[in-house]
Amino acid sequence: MKAAFTNVADVVKLGSGALLPALLLSTLLGGCATTATAPAVHLPAIDVPAAGETAPVGTANADAADDPAIWRNAANPAASLVLGTDKKAGLYVYGLDGKVRDFAAAGALNNADLREVRRAGGTAILVGASDRTDRAEPRIALFTLDGTTGKLTALGADTFLPAGHAPAEAYGFCMGAALAQGELARAYVVLKDGSVAESRLVERDGRIVPDYVRLVKFATQSEGCVVDDAGKVLFVAEEDVGIWKVPLAGDKLVAEPFARVGEQDGLVADVEGLAIARADGGRAWLVASSQGDSAYAVFDLGSGKPAGRFRINGGAIGGTSETDGIEIALGDFGPAYPEGLMVAQDGDNAPHAQNFKLVSWGAIRSALGID
Repeated sequence: MKAAFTNVADVVKLGSGALLPALLLSTLLGGCATTATAPAVHLPAIDVPAAGETAPVGTANADAADDPAIWRNAANPAASLVLGTDKKAGLYVYGLDGKVRDFAAAGALNNADLREVRRAGGTAILVGASDRTDRAEPRIALFTLDGTTGKLTALGADTFLPAGHAPAEAYGFCMGAALAQGELARAYVVLKDGSVAESRLVERDGRIVPDYVRLVKFATQSEGCVVDDAGKVLFVAEEDVGIWKVPLAGDKLVAEPFARVGEQDGLVADVEGLAIARADGGRAWLVASSQGDSAYAVFDLGSGKPAGRFRINGGAIGGTSETDGIEIALGDFGPAYPEGLMVAQDGDNAPHAQNFKLVSWGAIRSALGID
């Protein structure tokens, strides 16, 4: 079954603006799921307890919390910050104690990410989010984050698609390092129809604005994405199909299969948030929210092989279920997270509104037995 999935790359090429017919994808990628005689193999999921949690988001009785981002304070790791979207209302900043440091009432922000960038006047923590307030005109909302106070400064929300585009809804979002001179970073917006639009973020007339570059199209709804800056690769989660990798070198974006729903990879539809855990020595893992069974699948980024599965469960703090967005950052985050931090949206934090759970990467690594 793995070979059949991999061979699709020879048939389906996703170029700049290329369309991938849903029927073709279903036949090539999904057909074997219905005709295979052997059942799919799902790796067992090991329980790992949360070590902390954030205050609930402000929107109650709704699917509201969605996607986190992490800023590590290298000078004082325990003072690092976590950001999280309330997709009905705006963007939160939390301390590692889970308390709210700031909230930007910025509308329907779905997914968020951040990068430290060099701009006129020094280094800034640049935060971006997919703005779906207008369901026909997607925008990128930008902020700067003050690492000392935890306060956000809104820079505006700008359109990025070429003029005359069809109505589109902003959905997933991730950021990557700059790929060319004259830009601060790259931004990737996953539109709800499966398109992923890449824009460079540049300074123009004293503002940071998106400048559209190119697009890659998937056949069905996608959302989660993450950029591996070291490898210059974009990973995208097509919710009912699996995970794709998209090398960022070259003029066109061409997707290649990485992991598939329903195989030994341990992914259960729908696949949501993606995160990369990269150690100082270069070893790295891709972690995916396997929302269909409230688990997380871990892959060796170099080989693409499954490295295990876990659930956030047990301990004094409640676990997670039906997770949308996740984020991971390795390094010292203070006594509670000495090896790194994972943040995961909790889809059921009853009787309270949804929130985000914090997990020690050391606990995950130990539970799965990965080096």
